[in-house]
Amino acid sequence: MEDNRMSELVQSVVESYLLDGTRRYNRAEVAERSGVSSEVSKRLWAALGFPANPDDVADYTDADVKAVRDFRSLNVVALSDIRQQAAAARTLGQSMARLAEWQSDLVLAEIKSRITEAIAADPDTDPAEVARSATEATIRVLEELQTYAWRRHLAAALTRSFDSDADPEDSTREMAVGFADMVGYTRLTRHLHPDELAMLLEAFESTTTAAITENGGWVIKNVGDEVMYAAESAHDAARIALAIQESTMMVGGTPDLRVAFAYGPVLQRFGDLYGSVVNIASRLTGVARPGTILIDDNAATQLAGDPEFTVNNLRSVRVRGFTRLRPHVLRPKE
Repeated sequence: MEDNRMSELVQSVVESYLLDGTRRYNRAEVAERSGVSSEVSKRLWAALGFPANPDDVADYTDADVKAVRDFRSLNVVALSDIRQQAAAARTLGQSMARLAEWQSDLVLAEIKSRITEAIAADPDTDPAEVARSATEATIRVLEELQTYAWRRHLAAALTRSFDSDADPEDSTREMAVGFADMVGYTRLTRHLHPDELAMLLEAFESTTTAAITENGGWVIKNVGDEVMYAAESAHDAARIALAIQESTMMVGGTPDLRVAFAYGPVLQRFGDLYGSVVNIASRLTGVARPGTILIDDNAATQLAGDPEFTVNNLRSVRVRGFTRLRPHVLRPKE
């Protein structure tokens, strides 16, 4: 089958399958069937990251109606104002959009591969039927994998919440927040082939993720040449920082890293972290020398007397937002 014909066939089948129905309702009809006003549903739709079509366009399916109804059925959502509801929808939409962008090429390649194999095995087979079968099988596997990964991550996050002494209604918790970034990344991007850059980022993300998770922490996010992580204690954060430096040294061609973390009260909001502790950790990372680990006063106090580490004081530095920030160098105990 010609590639253009196959692409058109896959596109039509995939959209129908993924939308779980025919586009049949306009915004007013969605409001009527879901019990949610058109204005609220429009705002939530935009917060999810979808374009707002004219109100009279039949752009919505039964699945869209059910999603609005299900979202508003959660007590914590129904009892919050529209601003908070939109914030929750926006976070969900951004997470899913990033996941979908990554998966799109993989999904199309898998579906086309299955179609090619089926037609090669039986040239008389109906291409449309093969496309439907390949789409269903591919999406089903991805959905099962996503559900599995989500459940495991949710279980880990709930365990951290249960183990914390913080009030479950309070979004602020005491924890360590750290960063690690590659030295000279901007210069490297000008000279590396895209394939080489992809390999570099993969090596950086895989080694730092392993160092973080194997030492009791969790990844908050990766942004280009930088990873942000969190840990319940300064002790775990210190182990993570040392493991990151050690692991990247073992990977040939990986640039030197700057690593830093701070400890204290942190605002948790929709999977991200905010507050002075986060800003301090970021500023310390920026002034750290390649191959070193810097920590703040609170982290140094938490680690005082810890038999695994040595902490040495440095002169105070002036950085954006802080006129006197005193860093401390963290090293393993010899």
